[in-house]
Amino acid sequence: MSTIIDSGRVAEHNAKLRANLDEDYAALGGMLARRGQDIEKLTAQAQKFAVALPSWGAGTGGTRFARFPGKGEPRNVVEKLEDCAVIHQLTCATPGVSLHFPWDKTSDPSALRQQAESHGLYFDAVNSNTFQDQVGQEHSYKFGSMTAHSAATRAQAVEHNIECIELGRALGSKALTVWVGDGANFPGQHNLRGALERYLDSARAIYAALPSDWNMFIEHKLFEPAFYATTIADWGTSFACAQTLGEKAKCLVDLGHHAPNTNIEMIVARLAQFGKLGGFHFNDSKYGDDDLDSGSINPFQLFLVFNELADAAEREGASFAPAYMLDQSHNVTDPIESLMNSAVEVQRAFVQANMVDRAALRQYQEANDALQSAQTLKHAYRTDVSAILAMARLRSGGAIDPVACYRASGYRGQAAERRPAKAGASSSGIV
Repeated sequence: MSTIIDSGRVAEHNAKLRANLDEDYAALGGMLARRGQDIEKLTAQAQKFAVALPSWGAGTGGTRFARFPGKGEPRNVVEKLEDCAVIHQLTCATPGVSLHFPWDKTSDPSALRQQAESHGLYFDAVNSNTFQDQVGQEHSYKFGSMTAHSAATRAQAVEHNIECIELGRALGSKALTVWVGDGANFPGQHNLRGALERYLDSARAIYAALPSDWNMFIEHKLFEPAFYATTIADWGTSFACAQTLGEKAKCLVDLGHHAPNTNIEMIVARLAQFGKLGGFHFNDSKYGDDDLDSGSINPFQLFLVFNELADAAEREGASFAPAYMLDQSHNVTDPIESLMNSAVEVQRAFVQANMVDRAALRQYQEANDALQSAQTLKHAYRTDVSAILAMARLRSGGAIDPVACYRASGYRGQAAERRPAKAGASSSGIV
């Protein structure tokens, strides 16, 4: 496997921090042993954890007001993969990359797949885009795509999704994520039931094109750009559509796509219970779909989500394998640094959830001891597992401190020299 940052530089970085890490790891191991927990088992679990990167996340994001390009940001999918390779090299937790078409469309998927594999990467779920009009597009999505009144527009949206499936097959992907911004901005703008009927008609045509070993992830979102009524606005609608379409249709949960204070962990439990939890887009939010770095606002909620995932894994066994992916917009930070930090925070919640004493938790729940039930969760959440995460990275060949190692490497400055800004070549695609 080829590496982007010199492996000798990473080793030098680790050597400076190794003694302190060993000391912290031993101290944490002793504390966990008194609880009856094995730090080596937890570290091995951390090493196996993986969350996919969004290709578009490697570029600088923005808002409807402005976008401020970052130095050396990738201008195409090849350069995005280079940045994703750096993130995985240093964190050893992000081997998957999720592409978005047509932003990442390639005329040579075989070559792109070879590039990814050379860096130890693979392609996760592919994403379609029927929420933007593209150059040369015959029919506009201004008033809807899969739900449009125009049959020709709906057919165009279906055709695009099928094209995404074919590209994904060539890249080695196994899933298609479908999110539409379709809906209404005014009461009476469209018939609410009729819009969902048209959505299902379009979705059936896409579902029929899925290979036998693929899944179709239906992503819901409360609002935006349809501010009055979004067609797939909540997990109930997503679940109903997935049930209607068939076994290969699953629900995708984006943590930012809910009303403030929504009990997302309960949604996760319900979807897992009924076999329709397809995966996640991890991020954080304060007000709405803010797409902030994962764990930056409400890390306890992230932990509670993983607590439900750990419970489902215990119940379902190896068959329970939802897809994990980051989905963020980085407006004022270096996207590589934000994605590394977010991957670590998601991995942290995963390890902490695996530390919950589930036997004790069940006893407290059955005894209706609400306080001790909550404290059992808090006991795991309050445990600083940074030494476990760092040791997992070290043993897997990554960096003890990914951001510090990245900054010391000078990668961003070198990228800025190789990638001079070019008008119209933003890698983000969002703005």
